[in-house]
Amino acid sequence: MAPPRGSSNLMAIYGYDVVLGSIAAFYIFMAPFTKVEESFNVQAMHDILYHQHHIEKYDHLEFPGVVPRTFIGALIVSILASPMVLAINLLHLPKIYSLLAVRLTLGFSILATLRFLRAQVKEKFGLQVEAFFVILVAIQFHLLFYCSRPLPNILALGLVNLSYGYWLKGSYYATLRCLIFATIVFRCDMLLLLCPLGLELLLTKSITLWKAIKCCIGAAIFSIGLTILVDSIMWQKLLWPEFNVFWFNSVLNRSSEWGTHPFYWYFTSALPRSLLAAYPLFMLGVILDKRIVFYILPVLSFVILYSKLPHKELRFVISSVPIFNLSAAIAASRIYNNRKKNLWNLLYIALLGLLVISLASTAITFMASYENYPSGYALKSLHRAKPKTLPVNCGFILIPSQL
Repeated sequence: MAPPRGSSNLMAIYGYDVVLGSIAAFYIFMAPFTKVEESFNVQAMHDILYHQHHIEKYDHLEFPGVVPRTFIGALIVSILASPMVLAINLLHLPKIYSLLAVRLTLGFSILATLRFLRAQVKEKFGLQVEAFFVILVAIQFHLLFYCSRPLPNILALGLVNLSYGYWLKGSYYATLRCLIFATIVFRCDMLLLLCPLGLELLLTKSITLWKAIKCCIGAAIFSIGLTILVDSIMWQKLLWPEFNVFWFNSVLNRSSEWGTHPFYWYFTSALPRSLLAAYPLFMLGVILDKRIVFYILPVLSFVILYSKLPHKELRFVISSVPIFNLSAAIAASRIYNNRKKNLWNLLYIALLGLLVISLASTAITFMASYENYPSGYALKSLHRAKPKTLPVNCGFILIPSQL
């Protein structure tokens, strides 16, 4: 019996979302615990959902961290997750389920912005390029694993995905607005992407200088006003959190206290691990389709500029992954279309090999990450063994230290 036409239409429309969402959900349920880098936003979401307007009970007032962070991302995710958390509370389920709820909410929100980008990829480069784009994302580990982790980089990634989508669509001023908001509110280092991209748009006459100035000033005033309003209330003092982060990391250069890497580290370690098969393919895509150069240059400049900062982490350049994946998908599509030709046939075999190696690498990386939360598993066992001896309010259970 043939499947109902409605179900086939739904799979045609949402099939890729189901695939990517299922993988992201699998990572969430298998590794729900929290690392120190995301502890502020995790605790902030707990406090918003459980303490609500009683700000004096919030954790950050006693444990503010090295630099203050914005509450805007935590507020948005908490509002979206609140119906699930309400149901969890009514069913008297442990708080770990609330942590799963906010992770799922954030992960699916980031994937929704990626869906918008994919729609523009399909419109500009075709269905097949979109298909390879999804395949590359699915067999990479870091993007789908990190999409549910409330790091400032990931909150910014949602806006960066939207900006890339508007960029492909030709809505260049919307592109700038998204990047300005991401820079001012979530990650000041997005300025290193905003500047090359804006300069390219000016040089190619995609935007006019006067209109760009008005657009940027308006977006900046709105973003600064919003973050100062929200975060001054939450921190109970006049504050623009991301300016403090900029001063600490860039002006004082104190981020290097957390370790340093050589200039080339992003190109020899972070990008190969995050892109896998897409790393050599994205370079081939630039050769095969000149249209992608317009999109690659600002993103590549972003990574190069970021490389000048001594302290480096993979998550700092995760915003570059979608565009590099797009270039790689173009190369994979071209190889697939020409696979019956002699030289292209060898490239096609190499492509299949790269995809298999990427899948195996992702499986190994996942298993390593699964084992990388020893204190989370220890606290979980403790909760099971002695539940009545633990404090009543433990936050979102299990915020293990970075080990």
